[in-house]
Amino acid sequence: MSRVWKLAVPILLFTTACANTTTPATQDPSVLPATLAHVHGLGIDPADGMLYAASHFGVFTVPADKPPERVGDRKQDTMGFVVVGANHFLGSGHPDRPEPGTAPHLGLIESKDAGRTWQTLSLAGAADFHSLEVKHNRVYGYNSQNGQIMISENQRDWDTRSRVSMVDFTISPTDPDVILAATQQGVVRSTDGGRTFAAAGGSPRLTLLDWSEGDIVIGVASDGIVHVSEDSAASWTARGRIAGTPAALAAKGSEVYIATESAIHASIDSGSTFTIRQALK
Repeated sequence: MSRVWKLAVPILLFTTACANTTTPATQDPSVLPATLAHVHGLGIDPADGMLYAASHFGVFTVPADKPPERVGDRKQDTMGFVVVGANHFLGSGHPDRPEPGTAPHLGLIESKDAGRTWQTLSLAGAADFHSLEVKHNRVYGYNSQNGQIMISENQRDWDTRSRVSMVDFTISPTDPDVILAATQQGVVRSTDGGRTFAAAGGSPRLTLLDWSEGDIVIGVASDGIVHVSEDSAASWTARGRIAGTPAALAAKGSEVYIATESAIHASIDSGSTFTIRQALK
């Protein structure tokens, strides 16, 4: 992770995070549900403001006024979903039609048409990124296969940093070397690009993290309580609460979206209050 990836749109418009769950790699696409379930990631496409949800059964649009709709005909288990720019997504996960004798990991995949089609960029069969971020002209990934933080500057060559048992991570929008990670022991911080981590004192135990903007970090605990830091995770304040087990988080400015097993929750006041954006079956 020391080679620089130059994106057409280098500023990440919405980062996503997903709970680090293990999902089966082999699935019969003919029997997969047509409805949205088991959400791994969330993001807003700046092309039209649409909310997208990456799930165990493909990528879906999530409009506010009608049911979710699967994008295209790919029903892959999409992990590590992140919106890079207009109609431009990255992801990872497992194929819906695994090739016999091959490892069931997609590596880093890319869509330039809002999830309708995908192509493999690198690490096919070798990496299953449960969390991805794109900032500072870099792709940051947490490879669930070996527990390592990996960084690429060109989407193909990767620098492997430390091995950390984490659930989720997020990157400072102002410093490419500052990484916060949610672990079972609490939030840890790296100031050297993921080579080493140390405990971030005073932080709650969080399941999901997203660096909203500036010094503001949004976190969600396993009990659904939303915690907000306005000083880059030096201190935290409990805000609102959502019902259910948090599975995916996306935050930008005052907007916060959280997916659970039963609903996608939306906030426009930095996580103080929530409404149901979409109930999930």
